Amino acid sequence: MLDADASLPAVDNAAASPALLRQRGSNHVGLRQFNERVVLQALRTHGSLAKAEMARVTGLTAQTIGLITARLDEDQLLRREAPVRGRVGQPSVPIGLNPDGAFAIGIKIGRRSADWLLVDFTGHVRERIVLDYAFPDIDVLLPAIRTHLNQLLDGLGPLRSRVVGVGVAAPFQLGGWHRMLGLTEAQSEAWNNIDLAEQVQQMTELPVSFAKDTSAACVAELLQGRGRDIPSFLYLFMDTFVGGGLVINSHLHRGLHGNAGAVASLPLSPAQPGQAPAQLISQASLWELEQRFREHGLDPMAAYDKRVLQAPWLEHSRGWIARAAAGLAHCIVSATAFLDLDAVVVDGAAAPELLQALCESARHALADYNWEGLHQPPRLELGTMGSDARALGGALLPLHACFAPDTDIFLKA
Repeated sequence: MLDADASLPAVDNAAASPALLRQRGSNHVGLRQFNERVVLQALRTHGSLAKAEMARVTGLTAQTIGLITARLDEDQLLRREAPVRGRVGQPSVPIGLNPDGAFAIGIKIGRRSADWLLVDFTGHVRERIVLDYAFPDIDVLLPAIRTHLNQLLDGLGPLRSRVVGVGVAAPFQLGGWHRMLGLTEAQSEAWNNIDLAEQVQQMTELPVSFAKDTSAACVAELLQGRGRDIPSFLYLFMDTFVGGGLVINSHLHRGLHGNAGAVASLPLSPAQPGQAPAQLISQASLWELEQRFREHGLDPMAAYDKRVLQAPWLEHSRGWIARAAAGLAHCIVSATAFLDLDAVVVDGAAAPELLQALCESARHALADYNWEGLHQPPRLELGTMGSDARALGGALLPLHACFAPDTDIFLKA
């Protein structure tokens, strides 16, 4: 981007900008660059706009919009579309983001699979690589990360220079709950003692950012999904192990250690002397549904596709849905008591039909709680990102840092 230009007027956020464009915090990037980022954010939020519309939604003058779009054109960040005719006066020319203007790579490292996504300037996935495994072996996976990262970069050819960064999404403790997965202490400790972001940084000259996997998924939902309309929400991601994230005032709240929204560890009952209660992970994870299928000689991977609500899996899925929904309802009531949430957004690596059925069952379970002293049950919404959410959120981190006016989407404790 370009250096500061004090001749450009600042955005009048309070008077001119719609809620989605009101900037939060102070401007650290210089007035000229800040206004350029405001224009880019307007195009990202509203889609292609004529210059007059751009001025209206940003609060900038027509002259300023002309100067900014000219510079962004020079940087190849914009593209002009076909003129819109049929109105009085000159035809308007919509301007949109150039998908080839910038790229980022998101890498998700999970307990069952790894994903590499190449994401363009508009936030769309251009290339995808998936590697499945029973559990990631360090000696195999680290070379694979390098290989597939370079594969995506090399595939861009002359556009490679427009990659702005790499985002890595992984559990904080990839070896956590290893006994549930049948892993050894050595396998668990090998991952718990590694700095994954540093390992990836050694593979590339691009800047590398890291986020907890479900926090990264929450970033994707915040920037490109339900977060456009819901300012504060608890995010629940259904996968092999359930996880979560937390958005407060349109910012991802990381917490003191970056682990806010760690719903997997939520106890489901008070502790008794010498006996720790079960955690939510044991009741609302797809791993538990897999075990039900295994016990009846069924393919456990049906937990992640449409077969889950078809015979012969359906009978066992119903039991899991009821049990998981009860656990999620307990989690939601607890979160509401502390956070006074607008909504809860539920997404995951499961089939949308299963997530829908889970939400419906959770709504019924919430009705059984005493809500006295609380405002009301938060509404439950289905997420929009699906299994791509974690890697996509990883890729959005460097794109947002480079081009959004609000460069910090995180709130620390």
